[in-house]
Amino acid sequence: MSELLELNQKTKEYGLILTPDQVQNMMAVRNKVLHDYGRVELGIEVTKELIEVFCASPYINDANYASTLNELHEIFYYLRNETEDKIGDFKLIHIMKDYFDNDCAGSLELLKSKLEEFAENFRREALLSESLFEGDD
Repeated sequence: MSELLELNQKTKEYGLILTPDQVQNMMAVRNKVLHDYGRVELGIEVTKELIEVFCASPYINDANYASTLNELHEIFYYLRNETEDKIGDFKLIHIMKDYFDNDCAGSLELLKSKLEEFAENFRREALLSESLFEGDD
């Protein structure tokens, strides 16, 4: 919790600060999402990266900051499962941020939709490349 509160030093330049209660709630949401997706994560690097990357978004303000981070956890772990962990955490977060700021103009609903499309295309391309190499033994 203290590691996440320390990030307030960086995020306050964007007018974004998490309270201890918000951090505690965010960790509870994160743990529920991990459980729901059958995932185990020992560190909080993903949470820290979500905070550090998304704090610079022009679509996040103090009023929606904590709730947006909670939604982003859900979206991130959904996407991790849908891409079968074939994309690294940090790359995935930056893909999410790019969609969020550009194509989605800060809409979490649109972000979910765009990333579902992204995951579908990713799986299709992965399947295609696997089938191209079948029988090359």
